[in-house]
Amino acid sequence: MSNSLNEIYREIKPQLKIRLNQFRSLYRKGNQQEIFQELCFCLLTPQSKAKSCWEAVLILRDSGLVHRGTHCEIAQVLRTKTRFHNQKALNLVLARDLVYNELEGDLRKLLNSTSRIEKLREQLVRTFRGMGYKEASHFIRNVGRSFDLAILDRHILKNLVKHKIIREIPKSINSMKYAEIENKMKRWSEKIDIPLAELDLLLWYLETGEIFK
Repeated sequence: MSNSLNEIYREIKPQLKIRLNQFRSLYRKGNQQEIFQELCFCLLTPQSKAKSCWEAVLILRDSGLVHRGTHCEIAQVLRTKTRFHNQKALNLVLARDLVYNELEGDLRKLLNSTSRIEKLREQLVRTFRGMGYKEASHFIRNVGRSFDLAILDRHILKNLVKHKIIREIPKSINSMKYAEIENKMKRWSEKIDIPLAELDLLLWYLETGEIFK
């Protein structure tokens, strides 16, 4: 690990801990609406800017559309915030219907359905339209369920190439490729003695200049 990465980690480590504690608090104390909002956020993130996605979630929350909006109403909000706004609006509507009709509004039923985090990720991918491995890992982390999965977005992959953990950013990532890169990142995390979730936030910070979510 380069000296600069060491130095930056030491400088922002307290902020990383604070953010992870906020995630933990959401899992322990957050209400179901807050957890569902994180699900919506993660479903919006593919090929879109995270901050714009969160802005969209806040608009949907404050307008009440996150819980009662039609596909068209939600798509109108997403139009200026995310790519593929029509498809993502449909994903949110389908996720909402599933959560409230099959899980009685309680996402913790699904989050607590297995102690095996990799199995939980698989269940999330199978359950929610538009959710891949990255989005499922992101959701699991953001609600504080586990910090043992890698969130392989473009910022992270770019840094994994930079630090020679992988040779190049794959053109596509299936489940086997995701697990392969995730394991490499976990080994690197252990080698440099930075917990995986902190390393993820650190690399995201290096690319964006902020610790977000």
